[in-house]
Amino acid sequence: MRIIFIRHGDPDYVNDSLTDKGVREATLLSDRIMKWDTDAMKFYCSPLGRAQQTASYTLQRLDRQAVTYEWMKEFSYFIDDPVTGRHGVPWDFMPEYWTNIPEIYDREAWKKTDIYRSNPELIPAYDEVCAGLDRLIEEYGYKRQHNYYLNTNTDARNDTIVIFCHLGITCVMMSHLIGISPALLFHDFYLAPTSVTVLATEERMNHAAYFRVQVMGDTSHLLQGFEPISAAGYFTDVFQG
Repeated sequence: MRIIFIRHGDPDYVNDSLTDKGVREATLLSDRIMKWDTDAMKFYCSPLGRAQQTASYTLQRLDRQAVTYEWMKEFSYFIDDPVTGRHGVPWDFMPEYWTNIPEIYDREAWKKTDIYRSNPELIPAYDEVCAGLDRLIEEYGYKRQHNYYLNTNTDARNDTIVIFCHLGITCVMMSHLIGISPALLFHDFYLAPTSVTVLATEERMNHAAYFRVQVMGDTSHLLQGFEPISAAGYFTDVFQG
């Protein structure tokens, strides 16, 4: 089974839509997706406008619809940054702060840290996303077995689902699939607007399946279309190569 995560295009957060640049990015993304074997794919989408608009450029060309799940929305459970005082998304902390908390590196202990428990809705929301993802995957025959999946439907090996969503929620879902703290994904990896991230199950023995990352944050469609990679959500210069 393959899961493809796609971040929305360059965002206009005030209006929850795409900028003109984001529209160009989504159009180039659509050109890329049209080269895939889309007949065998099913599409899912965040309910937020910027993700819906990004998906629309592909779905209209395919005459398809995406299934929308509320739990695929951005993981915007705001907390107060202890260094800057910023009240906002639960990532982008200063490195001198979060790297000195050993629990943040642990796949389970991060939930017990003061910073992530400061918003009482955050941990239940994380668990809800993980449960929603497991329900979705189980529809294809993959049942969660603690830290891996058991494939009860051998035909599902060739299934591909595409999820149009956001940077933060992609990190949350990936943390569950590959078993690491989401804080490491939040802080250590950048997913540019319209970037493509691909995970697939390796299934070698006894129907045991484990998701492995093939590519993360690929933006080759932008480079091929001579569209600069956006820095939305990044705090240094983007390498345009």
